[in-house]
Amino acid sequence: MKPLAGEKILIVDDDADIREILTLYLEKENYKVVSAEEGHQAVSLALLANPNLIILDIMLPGLDGVEVCQEVRKKLNTPIIFLSCKATPIEKSIGLAAGGDDYMGKPFEAVELLARVKAQLRRNRVLHSSTSSNKVLNYPNLSIDLSSHRVIAYEQEVVLSPREFQLLVLLAQNPNKLFSSENLFQILWGSESFGDHRTVMVHISNIRKKIELDPSKPVYIHTVKGAGYKFSVSQL
Repeated sequence: MKPLAGEKILIVDDDADIREILTLYLEKENYKVVSAEEGHQAVSLALLANPNLIILDIMLPGLDGVEVCQEVRKKLNTPIIFLSCKATPIEKSIGLAAGGDDYMGKPFEAVELLARVKAQLRRNRVLHSSTSSNKVLNYPNLSIDLSSHRVIAYEQEVVLSPREFQLLVLLAQNPNKLFSSENLFQILWGSESFGDHRTVMVHISNIRKKIELDPSKPVYIHTVKGAGYKFSVSQL
C-alpha cells in the first residue's frame, strides 16, 4: 500500500546513523520524515508536527522512550513502534503497556520495519474511520461521544488516553460480545507479542478506575474468567 499524500513519520533515536538510515528508507517510500534525538525534544516535536507514526528508541537522553510514549499518549493516538536494542519479553511488555503499538529489536531488517510501518498506518486509518462519525453511544450513567472523544460517567467527565478510548469504544459498540485478550490486542495493537494479556489487562483496569463507581465490582466491562472481556448491558 502506497503512503497517503502527506503522511509523516517521526524518528526518535540518539544515534545519528540510525536516524539517517531510517530517513533514507522511509523517504524512498515517499514518507515525509522528521527526527529528534532527545526525549523532551521528541515530545515537543510530536505535539507540534502531529506525525502519522512515530518510531521510538527506548534509550534516550532526557526522557526515555517509555516516558516519551506516555507523554505523547496524553494528547495523541499516533501509532508508535518501539525500535530498541532492549528487546526482551519484559521490555516489550513494558513498552506496549505504556501505549506502544509494536516493538522491534535492533539490529532490524528494513523490509520488516517498512512492512510494520505500513500495517500500523493502515490499521490506524481503519480505526479512525470507525470512530469519526458524529455519533454518541448512550448507556445508563455513561455517554461516549465518538466525534469529540468525550466520555461522561455518572455525570462527570472522565479523561481517557487515546488507546483507552479506542478500547472502550470497541467494547461498547459490541455490547454482550465476548472478546478474548488476544482479539483485543490484535485489533488495537495489530501485532503479536509476549505481554499482550498484561497490556490489555492494564488498559481495562485503567478504564474501570475512570468510569466505574466501584472498579472492583464493574458495571460495564465484565471479565469472563478464562475467556476474556465483554461490555455487558444486561445488568444495567
